[in-house]
Amino acid sequence: MSIGILGRKVGMSRLFGENGEDNSVTVIEAGPCHVIQVKTKEKDGYNAIQVGFAEKKENRTNKPDSGHFKKAGVSPFKMLKEFRLDKGDVSGFENKEFESGEQVTVEIFSVGERVDVSGTSKGKGFTGVMKRWGFKGHKATHGAENHRTPGSIGASADPSRVFKGLPMAGRMGGEKVTVQNLEVLKVDPERNLLVVKGSVPGPNKGFLMIKKAAKIN
Repeated sequence: MSIGILGRKVGMSRLFGENGEDNSVTVIEAGPCHVIQVKTKEKDGYNAIQVGFAEKKENRTNKPDSGHFKKAGVSPFKMLKEFRLDKGDVSGFENKEFESGEQVTVEIFSVGERVDVSGTSKGKGFTGVMKRWGFKGHKATHGAENHRTPGSIGASADPSRVFKGLPMAGRMGGEKVTVQNLEVLKVDPERNLLVVKGSVPGPNKGFLMIKKAAKIN
């Protein structure tokens, strides 16, 4: 896993390319992130750094977390994530020595790079099979009364049970989603902004994790 950065979704916009191409883009407030803890293979069994993003009030932090932040010499943060540094780091940090309190900024990315963005998708509540799974539904004419129902879910006398994992109505959204291979169109270190082509998971102001792409098409 390569090092990345934490951020918050600002919203969507449009950006015109040099050839006049109209690109739908997402603006992300990316960092700065503070290194909270440095983990080593000798002490913890693996190499990693723990980073924090989005400061929060001291009185909203419990005592164990408060001591953890004070040890690093930083303010409390709302979001904490680890980035593994084992097996090398394609971001160019494989030989870098990190220290607690150090900052990771949006400058680790450059225009034209590909990134993977992870976030929590919007919760849609309890939904039916048509919205959740794309079922086409039943007839809308000739006296049909079960337009949006799933239909039969049984499997006859054998095996006389509903198979596990069958697409049915239920809670939709509110899950971790990763969108891969988004192109970085703009990096603004002064305002800590990252502009990527396309959409990313979650609502505006939702927290995100941005890493260099693991699989480049």
